[in-house]
Amino acid sequence: MIRTADRESGGRKPVLVHDPTLRDGHHAVRHNLGPDQLRGYAAAADAAGVPVVEVGHGNGLGASSLQAGQARLGDDEMLSVVREALPNSRMGVFMIPGWGTVQDLKKAIAHDVDVVRIGTHCTEGDLAERYLGFLRDAGVEAHGVLLMSHMASPRQLAEECARLVEYGASGVGILDSSGHFLPADVAERIGAIRHAVDVPVMFHGHNNLGMAVANSVAAVEAGASIVDACARGFGAGAGNTQLEVLVPVLERMGFATGIDLYGLLDAADIAGRELMPAPPAIDSVGVVSGLSGVFSGFKNRVLDISRREGVDPRDVFFELGERQAVAGQEDLIVDVALALREGAHSGRPAGESRASGQV
Repeated sequence: MIRTADRESGGRKPVLVHDPTLRDGHHAVRHNLGPDQLRGYAAAADAAGVPVVEVGHGNGLGASSLQAGQARLGDDEMLSVVREALPNSRMGVFMIPGWGTVQDLKKAIAHDVDVVRIGTHCTEGDLAERYLGFLRDAGVEAHGVLLMSHMASPRQLAEECARLVEYGASGVGILDSSGHFLPADVAERIGAIRHAVDVPVMFHGHNNLGMAVANSVAAVEAGASIVDACARGFGAGAGNTQLEVLVPVLERMGFATGIDLYGLLDAADIAGRELMPAPPAIDSVGVVSGLSGVFSGFKNRVLDISRREGVDPRDVFFELGERQAVAGQEDLIVDVALALREGAHSGRPAGESRASGQV
């Protein structure tokens, strides 16, 4: 077998891989990773030649809270530990305005962060303007990314991304936050964005419907030059695009990632052994989350609250989808569960909130 790092890139088109295992993966373990876990995986990813390793609370800088989940470590400690473990790879962070502030960005810059992503809801890119401008003026590479991107048309996403570039983003892209897309959906959206901007375009997939690798391939074929993937798919809900699968698939297709295959497989083994009790699986709740188009990071909260209120978590997800719930609206889970419980007590047929057309 030919190892990735031993192959000449030649005329192969490069694809830059971002690895948010130590950020998105936090959702799967209730933000409870410790310093040894962060250090061990970051060092393995660095040894494999992973270009960018992203770290932080699942919802990004400043998000550790009762509402979004309290992290075991603060942002400063996480950034310090991972920075020391990355002599070669670049360190990335993520921030959602409202959770994080300019002060949080200043702290990240003090830890020599290399890449900052500012994430907003897919139709609210204007919320990123202040932060992208600050990062541009500070000389830090900044990307603007749109969450819950299935909730906007390709044209809307392209227009939002064009605005993000005007605000100072040196890269733009979309997150399939609920794992709702099929490959054709991704190709259409990435293609529209690619025609609207002259900066690198990225795609971040979730695996609720088993499409994460296929969707990432579709994104690259449509012109994305940056893709996200996590070791063992470690991430919110049913998990993310699986890193150690995506990289060799892209290499077989003729794209160049610059990542060493054996080193990557070693890093994935470390992640599977040290970071997670079990690899993410597409369980029934994960499927429903994808079908309903609800943020994958809601999974644990939905399960906890549904159990407490005695309602079906699948009904909760479909109702959240009907209400177009987005990240940051975790309190809505309680409202939905209570409404479903009251509906059951009043004799309303179970599952009434589910629209058959969603399936």
